[in-house]
Amino acid sequence: MRHFFVDTFYLIALSYPRDQWHQRVMLFSQRLTNYRLYTVDEVLSEFLTYCGTSGPRMRTNAARTVRQALDNPLWTVIAQSRSTLLDALNLYESRPDKDYSLTDCVSMQTMRREGWTEVLTNDHHFEQEGFTRLFR
Repeated sequence: MRHFFVDTFYLIALSYPRDQWHQRVMLFSQRLTNYRLYTVDEVLSEFLTYCGTSGPRMRTNAARTVRQALDNPLWTVIAQSRSTLLDALNLYESRPDKDYSLTDCVSMQTMRREGWTEVLTNDHHFEQEGFTRLFR
């Protein structure tokens, strides 16, 4: 079974038909078999924040997407905690030369802790930390 970490990029591409990555992400998603998806509360929060200024329809769709992820047995959403924040803050502080967001740091530290290597993103920052991004 493959384990994929879901980054904000993936949620945006799935949700926005006009997104330049939408078709590729949809095709990838339709071909998935024998898999589990993982993410963190911070990614869901970042996704909702991104969609927050896109009007009522997009806000409604974004909230529905998050609720579906939380309810879907193929998804595991790891809850935010003080421990995960501090762990991410350590990575954030140790990479002053990088443009990592705090959400990226939470995601990377979670992936490291859980032993996941594949991330549904196009963000090159994950490669800089040794992970495999699946969209280029």
